[in-house]
Amino acid sequence: MTTDAIPLADLGRLRDAARRTTRLRLLAVLGVAAAAAAALVVSLRTHPQTAAFLPIGTNGIVVLDVSASISNETYARIAGTLDRLATSHSRYGLVLFSDTAYQALPPGTPARELEAFRRFFTVPAQTVPGGAPLPPANPWSEQFSAGTRISTGLQLALDVIHAQRLGHPGVVLVSDLDDDTGDIEALTSVALAYRKLGVPLRVVGLSPSQEDARLVTRLLAHPSDLRRVTGSDGGLRAEPTSAAPLVVLTLAAAAFLALLLALTERLRWGEM
Repeated sequence: MTTDAIPLADLGRLRDAARRTTRLRLLAVLGVAAAAAAALVVSLRTHPQTAAFLPIGTNGIVVLDVSASISNETYARIAGTLDRLATSHSRYGLVLFSDTAYQALPPGTPARELEAFRRFFTVPAQTVPGGAPLPPANPWSEQFSAGTRISTGLQLALDVIHAQRLGHPGVVLVSDLDDDTGDIEALTSVALAYRKLGVPLRVVGLSPSQEDARLVTRLLAHPSDLRRVTGSDGGLRAEPTSAAPLVVLTLAAAAFLALLLALTERLRWGEM
């Protein structure tokens, strides 16, 4: 019994093909590793504890409700919201409002500066039996009345955007949305101005009533722009699956690349 020997002249072609296969396999492995690393970076950048509510690169302004309608429970939610924003590694301006509004921090202020305002919304533990604990005194309590006019805060933020000619502006409204009935027309007008100008407006609703939430939702560009908060975590955590689609697509693309290289090389070997 005899076996066919590979002609000596073909050894060079086989050697070159083997080397090419090794290089392609190495490239496929490196591609998969790079894709996995990119997916990990994306996952870390969208960590749910520090994700921003506005798009990346936005010059944000936080419009914060400090009216008398804010309860002790809502104070805790405001504190949680400020805590989330302060650790977001972003930059924000800050507008406080009740029946009127004023700018507390200019746009571009490091988000960590919001932590200084958190203490005004930290309600101490009850110390007198039968008595409700009161929030600490704040610098604006004598400047605002008991009324709530959300339009004043949003309008001031818009005025600041225009005055400073901010590029890529965005506004986050933090409120229980319990607006004065006499402010509805003005609120509708300023909300429409945001939509017309293309300025992103996001709302953190602090346990709003169903009626108030429905009203504000109708004024927003998208229903998802309103995020309701019932706990004290601030409501600014990213959705758990926010990075999942990009991670899956990245890994799928890497797997497809590896498969394509393998099939291509198999065809090359078959042609020899």
